Amino acid sequence: MVQEMKKRASASLPAFPSPQPFFCGWLGLHLLRCKEFNEEIAELWQWASGEPSPDLLVVGYTSWIVGMRNQRNVYTADTLDLLMEKHSVIVPLLEQEKARVSVRLAKKIHHPNPKGVTREAVGRLIRPEEVSKSSVPAQYKCTVAETESEADALRLSLGVVESVLATLSNASCHLVFFTDGSTSFHTIFRVSEARYRWGLGLFEVAVDDQDRNVKETHFSQIIREARKLRQLSWCMTVVVVSDDPAFLAAFAQSSLKGRLLVWSTRLLVVTRLPRQELWNLHILLSMNNALLLIMDDASRCRMYVHLPYSQQGTPPLQVASWTPHRGLVLTTHLPLFPDKFFRFLQKPTLVVAEDEYQPHAAVLVEGPSAARRVSFTGPMLKVLGLLADSINFTYTLVRPPDGAWGAKQADGSWTGMVGMVKRKEIDIGLGPFGVTAVRAEVVDYTRPIVVDYARILAGRGRPEVDPWGFLLPLTPLVWGIILTALLVVVLATLLLLPTFSYITTTNQSDKFLDIFFNYLRVLLQQDIKAQRDHWWERLMLASWMMMTLVLTRSYTGNLMSLLAVRHIPQPYQSLRHVLDDPSTAMIWEANTAYVQHFRDAESGIFREVANAGEEGRIIYQRSTSFPESVETLVRRGEHVLIVEDLTEKVFVAQDFSKTGQCDFYSSREMFLPLMFAMVGRKDSPLVPVISERIKSVTEAGLYHHWMKVAVPNSTSCVHPPIKITVNTSLSVTNLSGMFLVFLGGFIVSLLVLFLEQLFSRTSQFWNA
Repeated sequence: MVQEMKKRASASLPAFPSPQPFFCGWLGLHLLRCKEFNEEIAELWQWASGEPSPDLLVVGYTSWIVGMRNQRNVYTADTLDLLMEKHSVIVPLLEQEKARVSVRLAKKIHHPNPKGVTREAVGRLIRPEEVSKSSVPAQYKCTVAETESEADALRLSLGVVESVLATLSNASCHLVFFTDGSTSFHTIFRVSEARYRWGLGLFEVAVDDQDRNVKETHFSQIIREARKLRQLSWCMTVVVVSDDPAFLAAFAQSSLKGRLLVWSTRLLVVTRLPRQELWNLHILLSMNNALLLIMDDASRCRMYVHLPYSQQGTPPLQVASWTPHRGLVLTTHLPLFPDKFFRFLQKPTLVVAEDEYQPHAAVLVEGPSAARRVSFTGPMLKVLGLLADSINFTYTLVRPPDGAWGAKQADGSWTGMVGMVKRKEIDIGLGPFGVTAVRAEVVDYTRPIVVDYARILAGRGRPEVDPWGFLLPLTPLVWGIILTALLVVVLATLLLLPTFSYITTTNQSDKFLDIFFNYLRVLLQQDIKAQRDHWWERLMLASWMMMTLVLTRSYTGNLMSLLAVRHIPQPYQSLRHVLDDPSTAMIWEANTAYVQHFRDAESGIFREVANAGEEGRIIYQRSTSFPESVETLVRRGEHVLIVEDLTEKVFVAQDFSKTGQCDFYSSREMFLPLMFAMVGRKDSPLVPVISERIKSVTEAGLYHHWMKVAVPNSTSCVHPPIKITVNTSLSVTNLSGMFLVFLGGFIVSLLVLFLEQLFSRTSQFWNA
């Protein structure tokens, strides 16, 4: 076909005796990296090396070169890649040839029959045996990939990969390839074209002859970009193709560190390496929704699933095989991508961290001090036992060395059980843990188990008699009505006197005082002098005496009752009350979500709490030290304990069970509401599985039932009385209010006496 085109092109030009022209289109579409090269490129090199060459060389691009990709299912990117590679070969040869040959570039060469162009018409391929090794430079030598050892793994496993991808029901997922550069674009496009029309990603990383740091940096950048693609995609399937152990190890390390994969992302690893050389992929394949595809040869493939939490070196489970004749055949009852975390197949042993947190978990110490054995009990242990039976695992309980739940430090490190989960020292943090945004950056929370609030636990004061209790038998309104009635009666009597008797102006004020003190003496149960007053005045005095008789009897009875009542002070009903009392210190649990919150606060009342801590008014303790602190510091009233409401009820109930009394009270104010849940490693597939079980437990009310059973008498002191009745003698302190009234009256009388003397002396002076 090339020779025919040359003849047609030469025939269309006028005949020139000299120079002799030569037309060259370099029509071959085979990529150089696919180990093929064109006859005309070899001929061009021969001319550049000194062999006889034409006088005029016309080069150009055919108009149908892009159109051919539609007939051969070649993508535009593949065609552009072809042109770039051919430029890198042809241009240097033309530079050498232009000294002896006149080179002209045609803008466009029309092909007479573009639709009839086939692979055979594009030029004859030169095999290595047809060209001597000395006739072509090494940089231009290409060979045809005919043997299986020279073909890439994806090309050999093309049928099985297409079969595996065909089993995935969701065809709207994005397909992302990771290769080491040995896989051709045409093969990748062939795999993805039929089923994955929603998107295709290709990340090619060459790891040969690279410094380790450079390689890790390059991989980290690639993983970061791929993770962005995963976050933007509805779902994603990742296919890793390589026969290079270094490439696979680097991908495993970078993908785990960069959190590329989640359980909804399927991972398919395609390789021809034996399983013994893939030990560094164990964590990646066992903890993700992954399938390992190993090509034994061109006619057989085996597919393996690594079980979660299995020891390194444990043989994986073969789930399927593939041959060209039988196709894809499952070897177990499991699908290719089984939900291996819903219920474990091999019953692994998980490491679970827990510490005392009543009422959720309590520590039991058994045996002598030399052989002391520590165990746990409580509702959270019942939840753990239910999870172990349902998911099929055993567990080992450990306690955090620092006894903390977990808080972020200034250097970015984490303490307590949250830090242990972050460092992958444990698999599950039992807790439950308060859900916060800071912790959620390093761990994953399960479904909430319970919602709780922080409250203040303080000791109830000693019973006291209210020194102003003599005012309590009557309400303020009654006291006001009595005084108003006294004034009304006095004024009415004073107004009626001029009608029935003659009263001069000089003796009217004296008469008013006499009337006022007469009615006041009746109110205070004192005697009055019999006067020869009118009958209407006696009737008003009698009605006043009847009313005061009822009032005084009622007042006396109520006063006797109140003097027998003791008032129990409960001053700390809010966080503001505690902060306003500088003599009271607070006890908080160290390294908790509450402590993290007020340390991060920049304003408000919790900033004041942090400032109080800087002043030495906060004591940080482990939860195991709370019972002793409650019995000593809190009971004496010198400190208050700020902890969750459910935990406070435990301490109060335990004290009531011992003493039969309610010696502690909880504040009316509740603050810092938090959801509490278990924690697991970031992106761990086990967390959503546990959440489904917890949902069943909480919806059935089991957890609250277990807490109620674990804490007897939990409601006995929920609303303790603030007043009690006693039968004992009254002290001066109990009656201090009445003595203060007496002292006040005495001072007022002295003041009046002084004013009277002053007024009398002043009058005598002016009269003189």
